[in-house]
Amino acid sequence: MMIKVAIYEDNDSLRKTLSHLIMGTESMELTGAWPDCSTVIQNCTDKTPDVILMDIDLPGISGIEATALVKHTFPESNILIFTVFEDRNRVFDALCAGATGYLLKKSGAVQIIEAIIELHNGGSPMTGEIARMVLQFFSKTPVRNNNEYDLSAREFDILKCIVRGDSYKMIADSCSISIGTVRTHINNIYKKLHVNSKSEAVIKALNERLI
Repeated sequence: MMIKVAIYEDNDSLRKTLSHLIMGTESMELTGAWPDCSTVIQNCTDKTPDVILMDIDLPGISGIEATALVKHTFPESNILIFTVFEDRNRVFDALCAGATGYLLKKSGAVQIIEAIIELHNGGSPMTGEIARMVLQFFSKTPVRNNNEYDLSAREFDILKCIVRGDSYKMIADSCSISIGTVRTHINNIYKKLHVNSKSEAVIKALNERLI
């Protein structure tokens, strides 16, 4: 099955380069490339992309604002932030808005394609610098001892994997369980945390120091 990809990037040269990269990848189909997000909801309605490659610093509606709009209307959408920004506030703002991955523009073509595939397969790809930022947050933040959401030990393990950005297959291998069981556990985690997506679960785990 082809992965349908949409691009939002205001730099004309980079937008064309990314478009050629997607069109030149056998497993992918470019549904459109736009310089701003003024028609993002209509584009998603018409083109139904599987993955959206989203810049942050866009004219008019920012990439973070557009991400929140898309996730509100299409909660199952996979949005990969693709930007030059790597400061903590923008990273967490993007995750809070519903982004499922975060890639820096200095990433190579192979890394971009791999990130899109990983995202489509249920993972949460992040550039190394961003992943370290998240890990540093945990290492400097005391963990809560209480378990107000009544998560089981297995659910805590899986929540840690989700925050780490592991795909369903990686979680299944790590926990020695089937992918179907992983899905069941994740659905239970969502219900207990009162969230609807991986990104919301990650943000809640970060903000409330659950793991």
